[in-house]
Amino acid sequence: MPLIRDHVHTSFQMINIYLLKAVLEMRWQKMLQRMLKEVYGISADSEVSLGRYHGYKQNEGLYLIMKADGLKEQEISELSKIAEHMQNFGDRNVSKLLVDKDGKQICEWQGNKYCVLMNRADPAPEMKKTGRKLAKFHARGRHIPFKVEIRSRVGQWKELWEKRLDQMEKVWTGKLYMEPESEFERMFLESYPYYMGLAENAIQYLVDTELDDKPTRIDHGTVCHERFTATIWRDSYFVKNPFDWVFDHASRDMAEWVRDRYFANIQTSQPDIKNFFSEYQSMTVLSPFSWRLIYARLLFPLHYFEAVENYYITQSEQTKNQIEDQLQKYLKQTSDHERFLSNFYQLSEVPVKAAKIPAVDWLLR
Repeated sequence: MPLIRDHVHTSFQMINIYLLKAVLEMRWQKMLQRMLKEVYGISADSEVSLGRYHGYKQNEGLYLIMKADGLKEQEISELSKIAEHMQNFGDRNVSKLLVDKDGKQICEWQGNKYCVLMNRADPAPEMKKTGRKLAKFHARGRHIPFKVEIRSRVGQWKELWEKRLDQMEKVWTGKLYMEPESEFERMFLESYPYYMGLAENAIQYLVDTELDDKPTRIDHGTVCHERFTATIWRDSYFVKNPFDWVFDHASRDMAEWVRDRYFANIQTSQPDIKNFFSEYQSMTVLSPFSWRLIYARLLFPLHYFEAVENYYITQSEQTKNQIEDQLQKYLKQTSDHERFLSNFYQLSEVPVKAAKIPAVDWLLR
């Protein structure tokens, strides 16, 4: 009987937590609606959720509320200028950063900072020819007439990867002589040396590329995404959100799209990846320098690093269990992943010999 009572008590606790969350969410939504009305003069008539972003509709206008805590005015101003450039070059799905009644781009409201983005409430089209659309997006971004500083990641990959590698090595070393606290920790301790080697390979391939190859016109910096995936332009509305953007080499977006598509389904991804590059190159032919940067980025095991980082950041046991299952899946797929990396240039129809693009020898064995 005590066991049944405990189970019922736990169930009531869970229900109460969900109810509390729902009430807080409702209050927050009403508070944001009031902010739109009082600070921006916008009377929203319905609520909209776009992935991780929250917004409201008014007639044909779509207004996304972006948290701006921790962002400086210069960074918001830079994003606004980039968005304006993309709009002026014909991209009508790019969000516009609004100013409030005082002419400010960052609004302070009840102890928090927010920005409001405006879009046309255009339904998202069926997403065909993503590669071609991305190439057009990059082409517009290469014509930015000012220097992007705060959001620029151009030439920073080596430094950022080395920093990430050092941080994870410290975590690994700190746990090396202790009994693993979970199955996840056991897998992490056993697998890290392999992924450390893969990351070092990626860094070396990047360094060699920057030493050996000359960038061409299409290798200039452009507007990219922090993480471009197959779903980023697929939602109920077609929105290109400047808060998703960084300024970088176009290879960043291509590599991250490929990584996302590959791990979504390793068995069926290859035709899609081949088509993606074919579509992209119907607009912009990639240089050997571009191909080598794409490959360097794919070599870097970002999927593994994120799984480990997210596991140690989260407080949720449910999320920890999900990440443990994910890591187990990654480790089982290691041989397939190596085959994918060794065949990538062939799959993407890259003229390796003509372009003098080097392979990673140990992957070919």
